[in-house]
Amino acid sequence: MTPAEKAWLQQRGSSTEIAGELRTSIRSLVEDVRVRGDGALIDALSSHDGVVVTADGLRVTDAEFATARSVIDDDLHGAIRLMIANIRAFNTELLARRGSWQTELSPGHVVGEKVGPVDSVAVFCPSGKASYPSVLAQVATPAVVAGVPQVSVIVPPVPGGAGEIDAAVLVVAHELGLRDVYRVNGPAGVAAAAFGTDTIPAHGMVVGPGSPPVALAQLEVRAHGVDSVVLGPTESLVVADDSADVRLLAADLLNEAEHGADSTVVLVTSSATLVDAVDIELGDQAAALPDERRLAAESALGANGGAVLTDGLDESLDVANWFAAEHCQLAVADPWVASEKIEHAGELLVGQGTPFSAGNFTLGGPAALPTGGFARRAGGITVENFLKSAAIGSLSADALQAVAAETIALARHEGFPAHENAITIRGVE
Repeated sequence: MTPAEKAWLQQRGSSTEIAGELRTSIRSLVEDVRVRGDGALIDALSSHDGVVVTADGLRVTDAEFATARSVIDDDLHGAIRLMIANIRAFNTELLARRGSWQTELSPGHVVGEKVGPVDSVAVFCPSGKASYPSVLAQVATPAVVAGVPQVSVIVPPVPGGAGEIDAAVLVVAHELGLRDVYRVNGPAGVAAAAFGTDTIPAHGMVVGPGSPPVALAQLEVRAHGVDSVVLGPTESLVVADDSADVRLLAADLLNEAEHGADSTVVLVTSSATLVDAVDIELGDQAAALPDERRLAAESALGANGGAVLTDGLDESLDVANWFAAEHCQLAVADPWVASEKIEHAGELLVGQGTPFSAGNFTLGGPAALPTGGFARRAGGITVENFLKSAAIGSLSADALQAVAAETIALARHEGFPAHENAITIRGVE
């Protein structure tokens, strides 16, 4: 690939011109919510979602929760419970490894951390292209495991409906014990959760994947001191060799490709024969998809992604690290050996026995993952995102004496006499 072609692939189909236009529009919407609160939310629902509500209709009612539980069939309810149980187990184990700790560096010299949850989180659950109860489970379950005292849900109403929220999303909220669920337009809801309105309280964090407008709204509220984790359109990359099953390979490529026209899917291999075989199989499997999903897949695999041909497995793995995909699968002869060479990926699925759909729903690990190359410096949403730590320190008299001279030397060098006095006034030097 030429440098220009590499830059194109790294952009993942994004358009800076569209982003610029969107940013102006979203900035205006965010500011409107900051100033007018509920009134701006009601207007945004009407103009963008075609839903008319009053302020008391923004919060989902007890009756809606009850109705949702009654219309979900047993199979889906069981699937939701398994999904939450596996995510909870993963994050409970992670929490146990990330607790408070203390250590004694020398006699009387104690340092450590006191680890606890953040005070409030608003979880954004998208509802534009489809219903995503799995997103709510993936993002809210770690917050619940962390013990965050205030967890709210921001979710747009079902497209084309009369303002209802998808029943499966409400069942997930109920299973997690979350009662504060608000029906709002996506970007406006992000702003409401950040600033607070008469109906929706302000939150210290807003977390959850969404469309480019939602991602831009999350970036905008950051400027106001609200922590947010921005997750863009989904993307996947598969590293494959001649040992890969072509049918499974095509199915896994289509897995993330069907999300939307803004998704990006890439196959990386050194086998031109494999590329040709997969291309034919993709056509057959895509033809069986509904038109909306097929067109999305064609964009994700064509306009935004495609196949990258390399000189061998080592170069294929180099490409995977360079791309730093949200989802990465290794469909090679020895996937565990290959996995040792992957440094940058939001999720690493080892072998063709682990499809992306299992990772999305029931595997237990995080599925709300960094996109746009951010996997080089960030991981997925886990309990750790909702924890904060306070450093702990304690010095006995002897331990203070042991570090007094060095503390004084540094205080003098930096020109802080009161720092020095805080040592010497205690009778040490």
